[in-house]
Amino acid sequence: MCGIVGAYVASGDVVPGLVQGLSVLEYRGYDSAGIAAVIDGELRVRKRRGRLSNLEEALEDGGLSGGLAGIGHTRWATHGVPSDVNSHPHQGASGRVAVVHNGIIENYALLKRELLEGGESFLSETDTEVLARLIDQTWAEEGTDQAALMRAMRRALGRVSGYYAIAVLATTDDGTCLLAMRQGPPLVVGTTEDGGFLSSDVLGLVPHTRQVVYLEDGDLAQLEPGRLTVTDAAGDVVERPSREVEWDPSDSGRGGYPHYMLKEIHEQPDVIERTCIDRIDLASGDVRFEGGAFDDAFCNSIERIQILGCGTALHAGQIARYLIEGLAGLPVEFDFASEFRYRSPRVAPGTVALAITQSGETADTLGATRLARELGARVASICNVAGSSQVRESEATILTHAGPEIGVASTKAFTAQLTAAVLLAVRIARSRGTMSEDEGRALLTELSELRPKVESLLTQESVARTRDAARTHAGARGFLFLGRGVNFPVALEGALKLKEIAYVHAEGYAAGEMKHGPIALIDPGMAVLVVNAEGPVAEKTRSNIEQVKARGGVTVSVGSDGASHAIADSYVPVPRTSEWLSPILNTIPLQLISYHIAEIHGCDIDKPRNLAKSVTVE
Repeated sequence: MCGIVGAYVASGDVVPGLVQGLSVLEYRGYDSAGIAAVIDGELRVRKRRGRLSNLEEALEDGGLSGGLAGIGHTRWATHGVPSDVNSHPHQGASGRVAVVHNGIIENYALLKRELLEGGESFLSETDTEVLARLIDQTWAEEGTDQAALMRAMRRALGRVSGYYAIAVLATTDDGTCLLAMRQGPPLVVGTTEDGGFLSSDVLGLVPHTRQVVYLEDGDLAQLEPGRLTVTDAAGDVVERPSREVEWDPSDSGRGGYPHYMLKEIHEQPDVIERTCIDRIDLASGDVRFEGGAFDDAFCNSIERIQILGCGTALHAGQIARYLIEGLAGLPVEFDFASEFRYRSPRVAPGTVALAITQSGETADTLGATRLARELGARVASICNVAGSSQVRESEATILTHAGPEIGVASTKAFTAQLTAAVLLAVRIARSRGTMSEDEGRALLTELSELRPKVESLLTQESVARTRDAARTHAGARGFLFLGRGVNFPVALEGALKLKEIAYVHAEGYAAGEMKHGPIALIDPGMAVLVVNAEGPVAEKTRSNIEQVKARGGVTVSVGSDGASHAIADSYVPVPRTSEWLSPILNTIPLQLISYHIAEIHGCDIDKPRNLAKSVTVE
């Protein structure tokens, strides 16, 4: 959700770096933005409703220039409407403490009532201001120096129920103090001789350092130039491991594309290759993961798999279910992580809980896998961020190597997850003997040769075809996406993309279920996109096209099944490949169609309303 940054530099002006960090993190929330900095021993704040550009205008007066320490925030609103006053940072009554916060304080109403009864007053509707005033009041009870502030933070946050990653900037009797504390949402810190830096995401740190430290739950960090001190939940000083970030700062730019989403769609040939190519062992028809992950002993111990995820990641998990059941013969269940963690699930012996997550910090997915572990499951993951909480809590992980994904609507992360799922299914199948060496080699050869087929979907001619389809159907009353078998979740994902970025009603459905209700919606104002690859269910899916046409519906065929194209009103051809790999290819035209419809409607494609990239709170 919200993005937070902080820095304490040895010289110069801290504000430009904070603005740069917020610009990278704006995908996490863009309802408002703000910065606090210490100027000549005084804490000063600028904050504005709306996009970061509004804050930049407010900073033009130079009132925050010349400070060495500051914190910044870009907001996804939870408590209180987007407004200047509800924007972060929030201050305590003394004016010596400012707080930025990502998360939710669940008992804020109770704490606020207590503070009001004690004489506090509030300016905003936010839970974060409650936190700022509670820390400030507790600090006054402890003293006025930095050590007292740290004691006060632990005392105050000990009364808090909920999830938080916070940065606190204060002017104390012994100088400026920059602190950070985490309980749930991610927080990454790093130091160099030039400064100490913190961020919700490694993207906010890579312009300053590639060596980063991921704080653990309960950690309290103090940052200064050249110095990082971390104490754990017990108050003991600890050394957290430093990790090197492989991402390059240039990866977070648009690279000449009008939108991050379009850039990330076009990055998919590289991403798919990075995810698979070094792991494929054609000589043995098998897959080798780094560090021996998913070795024969691990795979042979699995009796069933419980896949957990949210949104797009769960759609990847549904496809993984088809792959693992079809190739490895293992029973697989999937569940919304947000439902699994609250429905009193039953976990059978020998279960591996497989989390699929781009960020590795999705609150519901982390909560669900933690519950699964408590119930006796082993935890594994498919993830894009090496040092994330999900990876650190997993016994085995497949990193997707997709690089930073800035567009809120996931594209390249999804196809990377699908690629990883293919690799995992082959690895389990080979270890359990349900796939022969020749069968493994044949499928992996197709996967290793998939890149030119992906590239063919991104040529000017192919993109123009998807643009034409978007123009033809942009005015449709609604969209129905149909798919069957391993391509049913592709239909779900296609509908989700259209809803996310074009604000158009769309629904994904299993093609065989169309007759059990959705067929009542069919009329000339409904566009029906049918995803169909050559395979055992292709003929059955074709019958859905005929049924839609018989009722006056408009059909678009997407996939490699030429017979479907021949009977549809229009079509987007996709190269032939194994049916198991077809979801990777079939996804890309649906991404482009959604992109172009959103473009036609004038939508803010990279920052769709009400959404944030990484959902780190419930």
